[in-house]
Amino acid sequence: MSPSPVPPRPSPAPEPASEPAPGRRVGLAVGHGPIHRAQRELQSRVFELPEGELPAARSWWVHGERRPRAARRASSVAVVRDGPNGVETLLRYRAGPTPLGSVAFPGGSLDGSDEDGCPWFGPTAAQWSRVLGVGDHRLARRHLTGALRELYEETGILLAGPDRFSVASNPGGGEWQQARTALDRQEVSLPELMGRRGFGLRTDLLRAVGRWNSPHFSHRRFDTQYFAAAVPYGQEVSLLEGKGHWAEWLPARQVLAGRDAAAVGDAIGRPDTVGRSLGRLTVPAVELLLERMAAAGSTVEFLMGLTVRGSVPEHTPELQGAPDGPEGGGFNLAVDLPGGQWARP
Repeated sequence: MSPSPVPPRPSPAPEPASEPAPGRRVGLAVGHGPIHRAQRELQSRVFELPEGELPAARSWWVHGERRPRAARRASSVAVVRDGPNGVETLLRYRAGPTPLGSVAFPGGSLDGSDEDGCPWFGPTAAQWSRVLGVGDHRLARRHLTGALRELYEETGILLAGPDRFSVASNPGGGEWQQARTALDRQEVSLPELMGRRGFGLRTDLLRAVGRWNSPHFSHRRFDTQYFAAAVPYGQEVSLLEGKGHWAEWLPARQVLAGRDAAAVGDAIGRPDTVGRSLGRLTVPAVELLLERMAAAGSTVEFLMGLTVRGSVPEHTPELQGAPDGPEGGGFNLAVDLPGGQWARP
């Protein structure tokens, strides 16, 4: 079932505020000057409920609303490149129930070591904290470092280099393989690895996308910052031996064209994916980003369209509907989105 638009929902009335001084602009954009962002009317979109979340949704519906479980901090990175059929992105399969979806972008939970200091190229952690809407530069550092660490562990793509103009060459294999394995086993942290190599993190290559909280009914909840980046020239994707079952570069338009069928699920070929539509395998954040990729003519256009002015939007999908038969087809997720490109299916 494709996400379907419903009538626009007006935003809550804003609190009275003083007008900015003439000529003064407010907010901060990473890589851009401060700018005032006009408030937009919210529009609601409805998405399928990922199949792995069905037991939690049923429990929440039967027992009534209660206090949501605490959410773990996480980061996820949508990696893109240009292809013959438009913008392509790297999708991964995650085994078992996961708040990030069985089909997802690279990402995962933050580690304590992600806060450790290391060379850093790009906006400062304090600037990133305002863009991410977290109000704490240490937490912003954890989200950025965690995003780059998870991306490297899962794919071999490393957004880091010896200076602000360079990135590592072939960091997924060769002499890097042992270091990457040690990072995956938590025998070394990413800041330690960068220090040994004399590298700094290229946070300037990331675009902030949005902050997504898992629905309140989820048994495992994440507070996830989503980012996007272009794959650096000279780097190739590789999965660690024994880690992961499927990862593939796919054109966003192709994925969306078959979202009501089971093209991606069948390609993965796992018992919990075969015959499932895209909405049953992924989360709204992934589908929305795929829509933005499909609408863009190139990776540059896609990434420039993600420029953040002020801070990223924050979303928490809400459960709606009720169980309808053994497949739970009556449940959906509703998300309030700002107008413009994000609200268009």
